[in-house]
Amino acid sequence: MKKKILITGGAGYIGSHTAVALFEAGFEPVVIDDFSNSDKSAVRGIEKIVGQEVKLYEGDCNDVKLMEEIFSTEGIAGVIHFAAYKAVGESTEHPLKYYKNNVGSLLVLLETMRKFEVSDIVFSSSCTVYGQPDENPVKESTPRKEAESPYGNTKKVCEDILNDYVKSKAPVRVIALRYFNPVGAHPSSAIGELPLGVPNNLVPFVTQTGAGLREQLTVFGDDYDTSDGTCIRDYIHVVDLAEAHVKSIQHLANKPATYFDLFNLGTGEGNTVLEVVKTFEKVSGESLKYKIGPRRSGDIEKVWANTDKAEQVLGWRSRLNLEDALRDSWNWQLSLKEKEKMS
Repeated sequence: MKKKILITGGAGYIGSHTAVALFEAGFEPVVIDDFSNSDKSAVRGIEKIVGQEVKLYEGDCNDVKLMEEIFSTEGIAGVIHFAAYKAVGESTEHPLKYYKNNVGSLLVLLETMRKFEVSDIVFSSSCTVYGQPDENPVKESTPRKEAESPYGNTKKVCEDILNDYVKSKAPVRVIALRYFNPVGAHPSSAIGELPLGVPNNLVPFVTQTGAGLREQLTVFGDDYDTSDGTCIRDYIHVVDLAEAHVKSIQHLANKPATYFDLFNLGTGEGNTVLEVVKTFEKVSGESLKYKIGPRRSGDIEKVWANTDKAEQVLGWRSRLNLEDALRDSWNWQLSLKEKEKMS
């Protein structure tokens, strides 16, 4: 029998790629998603890649009855918890919405896991917990700073809840994964990042501008203390990120009954915004229209990851580089354009 892994938010950007990685590693993913920030086409994309049907539940992770139905029906062996609202700007306008969804759904999930004696959970955290670090690259031991937004704070609060729960000697095994900046798409172009409305992230804005869907890209600030004055981030290919979740689930299987650990997931290198622009132009052959705008409030100047711990403990490291990620993102954007023509 294949182990069933519940993926909350499994039709989202990272969730859909992780579903593929789980299938390929011999697990059976079970997806729950309310499609508030994703599209059903992602589920069809997963099925196209793996050649089999995805078990899908449409609904909200805060729905206790639905969660209990999934656990009792499916015989879940472990959980990867992605489901969360994630727009930084929106979180500052509607903080209660973010706390209710992001923190509330984790509490419902942990209570359901306890009821059905499921011990293993991989939690989707974020490098936002580090704020503007005093030095780079950041290690897992780097102190967390005050969050720049309610969204960032929900990630800190959820990490604390998980840590406190483990300290209470609850029968739970936890890995929290602090992502840096996920980019790219599956090389098949069957799934990728599909922002609803105006993208909040740099790369979809770049590819949409390259495809003529946006008039131009605004680079927020060129007077930072970096090589070209633009902000530095650690851009990790989503396929590498997905594989880290599989490694984490496998790692938990051999751990004691009560366990907590956390890992940075990045490439270990930083790139400026203008380096992303130039790399995109190189791999796509397109000239990108962009302008320099004023700094954006809440933006961190530079942050990238030390990933030694993930390599030593999980046996994971990123394999794909920025060129790979931008090439795959561009091919994904072109495939979306092709689908629009045909519809």
